[in-house]
Amino acid sequence: MNQILDAVRAGRTSLLPLLIKRLTLPERRALLPELTALRKEVRDWDWARRREHGGVASALLVAGAGCHTGAAAAAAWIGSRDLAEGGAARGSSRWAGLLAVLGDREPAWLGDVAHRLAARAVTVEDNYPLIRELIGLADCPVPTTDGFVHAWAEDMAFGGYPRSSRHLLSVALREDPRAAEMVPLLFQTAEPAATLNWYVDPQAPDHWPSALTALVREGIVERRVLVDGCVARLLRGGRPGGLKFYQVLLQRLDLTPAELREHTADWVAMTADAPSVLAGQAQQVLAGLSEAGELPAERLAEMSAGVLFRPEKKLVRAQLVLLGKALRRDREARHALLPAVAGAFGHEDTALQERALGLIGKHLRPGDEELRTELGFQAELLSPVHRRAAGELLGAGGVDFADEPPYEEILPPAPVRRRMPDQARTLSETVELVAALSRSAAPTVTEFESALDGLVRHAHHDRTALASALRPALADRWWATGDRQAEAGQIHGLELVAAAVLGCVRAYDLRPGSVPQSAGYHQNCVHSMLGAVVADRLREAAHHAVSGTLPFLLATPSWDTGSLEPRELVERLAAYGRLGVRPAPVDFAQALLRVRRDPAAAEAARALGTREGERLAAWLTTAGETPELLRRVREPDLSLRGHWWDRDWETMRRIVIETAERPVFQSEFPQSFHGLGRPRTGNGHRCYWVPDDAAYGAVLPEDRETQAAWLLPEVTVCAALDGRGAGARLSRLAELGGPAGPAVHLAVATGLGARHPEDRLAAVDALLVLAARGELDTALLGQDVAELLRLGTVKPNRLADAARTIAATGAYATTWAVLDGALPALLAGGAGAARGAGELLAVAADCVERSGAGGPGPEGLAAVASRAGSSRLVTQARRLRAALAAAEPGAVALVS
Repeated sequence: MNQILDAVRAGRTSLLPLLIKRLTLPERRALLPELTALRKEVRDWDWARRREHGGVASALLVAGAGCHTGAAAAAAWIGSRDLAEGGAARGSSRWAGLLAVLGDREPAWLGDVAHRLAARAVTVEDNYPLIRELIGLADCPVPTTDGFVHAWAEDMAFGGYPRSSRHLLSVALREDPRAAEMVPLLFQTAEPAATLNWYVDPQAPDHWPSALTALVREGIVERRVLVDGCVARLLRGGRPGGLKFYQVLLQRLDLTPAELREHTADWVAMTADAPSVLAGQAQQVLAGLSEAGELPAERLAEMSAGVLFRPEKKLVRAQLVLLGKALRRDREARHALLPAVAGAFGHEDTALQERALGLIGKHLRPGDEELRTELGFQAELLSPVHRRAAGELLGAGGVDFADEPPYEEILPPAPVRRRMPDQARTLSETVELVAALSRSAAPTVTEFESALDGLVRHAHHDRTALASALRPALADRWWATGDRQAEAGQIHGLELVAAAVLGCVRAYDLRPGSVPQSAGYHQNCVHSMLGAVVADRLREAAHHAVSGTLPFLLATPSWDTGSLEPRELVERLAAYGRLGVRPAPVDFAQALLRVRRDPAAAEAARALGTREGERLAAWLTTAGETPELLRRVREPDLSLRGHWWDRDWETMRRIVIETAERPVFQSEFPQSFHGLGRPRTGNGHRCYWVPDDAAYGAVLPEDRETQAAWLLPEVTVCAALDGRGAGARLSRLAELGGPAGPAVHLAVATGLGARHPEDRLAAVDALLVLAARGELDTALLGQDVAELLRLGTVKPNRLADAARTIAATGAYATTWAVLDGALPALLAGGAGAARGAGELLAVAADCVERSGAGGPGPEGLAAVASRAGSSRLVTQARRLRAALAAAEPGAVALVS
């Protein structure tokens, strides 16, 4: 047995089969503990022995496989990753050695090992050549696992061991004795084998659909196996790219009418649930059956119920055409088909509603009273203008829509601000929260401020007790290990305060007037300036946590948005006065930026008789007012030759908002706040640092206008270029305090045209929040959208998607009020041919029909509606004009 171990340690794999075959089964089992110990030793080798590792691992693999007498243990040994990772353990020699030591076993045992190896999803493809040979020796059924099927398909396509000289798929399939067993399994895997879609040219020798149809012609595989397999796999669904192979194979098979009829139920199911392209193909198949008289009216109605529920207008339109043809062929089928036609009444596109209503009007007969009543109930899903037409069409048998209640705008409720906890957290609660936030990437304002205030309070009360509780909770932090104190600039967030309490940070870095942690930040980046304030406040809190001079913080918010009630700040300043404590400069400055500007509280602030009380009173009246913002269009600078990732930004025509200088920041606030008061021209380079930190937004929670001006470049990048993610902060911005003026409206207007749906949805949320709080100026927002459309910053198709989302919440009048001001930019000067213009008009018409709005309509609408033709733009312009006219007394309610 020592000879075997010596051969393994020497990596002489070729000697092992002969040595192992001389051993009895008990002797082989006795050798396993030593092989296992050697395997553990090899696993712990470092990179210096990497070359030696490959040969030893290969020998271990063969020796262990030959010594295991149980199928499960042998499969586990062979399938282990650590023995197969060495370079020498790969290749055909690996399989030759394994087959040599396993070849004398019983066929049933070999088949068991093969199936167990095939069930190991991680390694089945690597071990496929061995599994294939073991199955041949055992003469057992092939494994049916997904990994084995995928490996077989790859072997057929590229020619693996042992037939490496084979290159043609068709030849490989024809020569494989198990092809008839394996081909049906191609349709049963959870995901299709990757090789099935690698060749798309039918003339290529490795084109799977061509090769499989050849097997059918030669009688190797039954045609029904392929047909049923494809249909079942398509019916199961999946990603469109993964279904392409099965669609192409069905086309190559060219199904007979009998085969098409046999799978009628499957085609019907595909039209309802399959991806759009596949549903369209199934719809064409059923249309052919219908025209041939092979699709009963009841089955066509069943199919229509699924198709007309889909959002794809092309499919719905084609289904209505199919129903119209069936009704013309058989008038008696109207009792089954007309209720199916009414399934389009609930579609979001009112043009399709109108088409369905016209189809019903064309095929109803005078005596169909029962049918009229049934259709009348379904007509409740129609838009208001079409409900009136349905009432006239269905007559006494239908539902009366004449006395509908007046339109009522439905807006989502405004977000409710949540109060910060009234009671300070206990010591254990504070420590638990700090420990949790030290591992959190984005704490909320409530969490961050509660933890910070709790650290300061408990450090003032009993720093020793706080340190004793914090030390085990933060023992795994890098700065808490060893005797060396860290620099303040190396520790971020709340950990800086906790580290100061534990004495793990240099007190020299925390002294008042020292260089702020943010001194190296980019001075022209708004995010750097906000980060400077947050970092300086944490540094100051850490200093006072060490000294224990502050009983609590002044700037702790009253609300989860970061806002602070002025009377609470007055009470805190009064408490400081009674305790003889001087406010910390950074903490008090942050409190001023957070306080809600209520001039009624100024008198109570002055009554404090302190300098801070006077500053608070001035801030609540005049000093804290938002400066005027200057808006202009920035023309592109074609002379710039910057980096390629900035070139589009610099040469793009866009709207910028310039903020004026605020001298009060320079004269009365600490140094870290000075950047917030500097003027910004909007000409800076594109910023790539977009922190998702609620603490940054809570620096100026009562100044939405300034924050919106700073956020505008990022939202513009999301709309005009490749940006992503700024919409989330736009949604939070709408919930803050302060006036919602031109900057907020412009940022929301830009966000409505963002490239990515999640950013558009966030802009929709922001708009609805403003509307619910009575702060939305629809005329101003419409003008902004119009200007952005003219500049090309916002695309009509993206705006249409956002507008449709707003309207779907029930805010039809609000949506129309915005679009009324935006549409002239598309309708004037022939620019209405822009992609999505017709879609935007469709949303506007739907809003007018549902809200009953009237008036002359946007400028240019009459000219577009008077054009010849039936394009979507012209059709929807006519519809919008008719809807506006219908709201006036005596107007015709239907679109002609």
